[in-house]
Amino acid sequence: MIHIDVMDGHYVPNLTIGPSVIKALKPHTQKPFDVHLMIAPVDPLIEEFVKAGADIITVHPDAGPHLHRTLQTIRSFGIKSGIALNPAVHADVIDYVIDDIDLILVMSVNPGFGGQSFIRSQLKKIETLKSKIEASGHDIILEVDGGVNPLTANDCIKAGANALVAGSAVFKGAGTYAENISALRGGPASRVA
Repeated sequence: MIHIDVMDGHYVPNLTIGPSVIKALKPHTQKPFDVHLMIAPVDPLIEEFVKAGADIITVHPDAGPHLHRTLQTIRSFGIKSGIALNPAVHADVIDYVIDDIDLILVMSVNPGFGGQSFIRSQLKKIETLKSKIEASGHDIILEVDGGVNPLTANDCIKAGANALVAGSAVFKGAGTYAENISALRGGPASRVA
């Protein structure tokens, strides 16, 4: 997947790309677009991001007035829906919408800026969410975003995550991307495809 952070300068203090950039990127890859909307209100823009090429849209529970309705709207377009949990958001927020989600994104930093340090308390949340997913019987991606590096990546996988988002750890040092990705995977650069 290609994880795309969309920020509005309102829900989070930073401002990033919108649907037109996603639409321009879509023809250049076969990888699914995992679009993380850090915007509020989120509901009025869902259709635009679907039309731009999102394969998964992940929203924050407090970014719209009715989380269940938002998740249903996303799925009504025939794509996958996700829910993002900021560090202070309890894992129980998923309990009544678990049948409507395909991805749970654990934010292991406060959203809005790259390069932050991993918040270790989120490992317990990952473990809790993994148990909830297993109990539900659903095939839900458990993704972690924020402060992911070779050390924290291993901790996240051990806690139950099966997808990791890495930005700063990948893009540090021009020309070393393959080595950086390999380090995240725990192997030599020759294993990177």
